[in-house]
Amino acid sequence: MNVDKLAKLQAQVRIGGKGTPRRKVKKVIKASNSGDDRKLSAALTKLGVQPIGGVDEVNMFRDDGKVIHFASPKVQSAANANTFAIHGRASERELAELVPNILSQLGPESLASLRKLAEAYQAQKPASTEEDNDEIPELVETFENADIEEKKEEA
Repeated sequence: MNVDKLAKLQAQVRIGGKGTPRRKVKKVIKASNSGDDRKLSAALTKLGVQPIGGVDEVNMFRDDGKVIHFASPKVQSAANANTFAIHGRASERELAELVPNILSQLGPESLASLRKLAEAYQAQKPASTEEDNDEIPELVETFENADIEEKKEEA
């Protein structure tokens, strides 16, 4: 075995100086999420946010007609900085799914998208009734004539 190669290998595994035991270096990976959470909470406390209680749900309306829905979120606000912080699980839903419950929350832009949705629904509805009428056969004779014929057969 080559002495130079052996010396290089020994130098790589030694942590301290001369006379310390040889150990492999353990790399410690820190969780980055906790650091982000601390920075965020520190920034929010600098703004002086106050918790807002009694919020059952939060809906954020997007331009493409979808809604970001938070059920039972934690809401904090800083009125002087015009800042709101919303914490909780979010789900992305279609506007049509939430329509009955969110009519009071809709603004002018959302009402326009709701009108478009209603027009699209109305356009689909008459087309489906015409297709249903094609499947129903025409009435060949009246029921009164059939009733008279049954009475003749019985007699």
